Amino acid sequence: MELKRVVVTGLGALTPLGNSVSEYWNGLINGVSGAAPITRFDASKFKTQFACEVKGYEAENYFDRKEARKMDLFTQFAMVVADEAVKDANITDENADYDRVGVIWGSGIGGLRTFQEECVNFAHGDGTPRFNPFFIPKMIVDISAGHISIKHGFRGPNFVTVSACASATNAIIDSYNYIRLNMADIIVTGGSEAAVTEAGIGGFNALKALSERNDSPETASRPFDADRDGFVLGEGAGALILEEYEHAKARGAKIYAEIIGGAMSADAYHITAPHPEGRGALMVMKNVLQQSGIKPEEVDYINVHGTSTPLGDLSEVKAIKQVFGDHAYKLNISSTKSMTGHLLGAAGAIEAIASILAIQNNIVPPTINHFTDDENLDSGLNLTFNKAQEREVKVALSNTFGFGGHNTSVIFRELKD
Repeated sequence: MELKRVVVTGLGALTPLGNSVSEYWNGLINGVSGAAPITRFDASKFKTQFACEVKGYEAENYFDRKEARKMDLFTQFAMVVADEAVKDANITDENADYDRVGVIWGSGIGGLRTFQEECVNFAHGDGTPRFNPFFIPKMIVDISAGHISIKHGFRGPNFVTVSACASATNAIIDSYNYIRLNMADIIVTGGSEAAVTEAGIGGFNALKALSERNDSPETASRPFDADRDGFVLGEGAGALILEEYEHAKARGAKIYAEIIGGAMSADAYHITAPHPEGRGALMVMKNVLQQSGIKPEEVDYINVHGTSTPLGDLSEVKAIKQVFGDHAYKLNISSTKSMTGHLLGAAGAIEAIASILAIQNNIVPPTINHFTDDENLDSGLNLTFNKAQEREVKVALSNTFGFGGHNTSVIFRELKD
């Protein structure tokens, strides 16, 4: 069968840099850090006392109080960005068949705060099993897609992907393939995460994965810097409306970009550490280029996974150099996690949005907080340090990798008729 073309017709974002797509993009191109001391709980006894929290978010601005109490924060975030994206794409029951509009979402952890609160309440009680009747529906990771579909009446494919920090990109890839195979006309996709909790910070501290630069939170996320000491935990959500090209044209939709490939691979190496030679990252980038039908030299910008960990940053750069050869020195590379922190299962969604907006605006967002060159990294690469750079961006590639060795990569291109 002939595969359908897939385009992006709507965007939504709720991030540590701003609570809309425009605020998020402005924060990115201006090199703003979203890191600050934690406000969601008393972190004074934790090794890491800061995070990239969403700021100025009040549930009552978006939900009825009773409705909000039935949803964990990660689901609230998902609902907010899905609403923004659906509105942006102007999807209505008059221009779309809701039987063919789906929701495929991503989250690595889901309702962590809900799970933590219910367990703490039980442990502090007298042993009598008193649990919130919404405990399970608030906690389970798939409920985010369920809530989005229920609110909007979208009756197409509906599920959530879970692959740690690769979850949202997996959701985007699945959505892309469902539309290519003519199993849906439109899919609301993306990811959300709300893991800035005692359990989230404490758990990642125990893994020694987080930066402990408490004296300077705003400079703690420093991908590719010689003094990087771990990632900064972030929270938030991003949504994309993927749509079959002819369907989008027929209803006069605004088109941001075309998605032309999505690939996955596994390191098959370690539960938390990347393959030291970047074998899985190399494979997923080779596969996405092959699937997209483009040559390495056609890529202008790579939004890297780039979490600010000593091993991860190095292995990804090794893979890029092997895949792109001499062209690696001609393209722009940047890690927007230097500003947003690491949104775990939602990272791929907001980074896909950054890649799409780089194409729209011909601006590459920077990797901020670069102070000291790492002698183990190639100084000839353009890692877009500290300031955004203007350049023509026709093709952008976005990488996201997850614990368990999950690797995902997607490619967006400016629309060609």
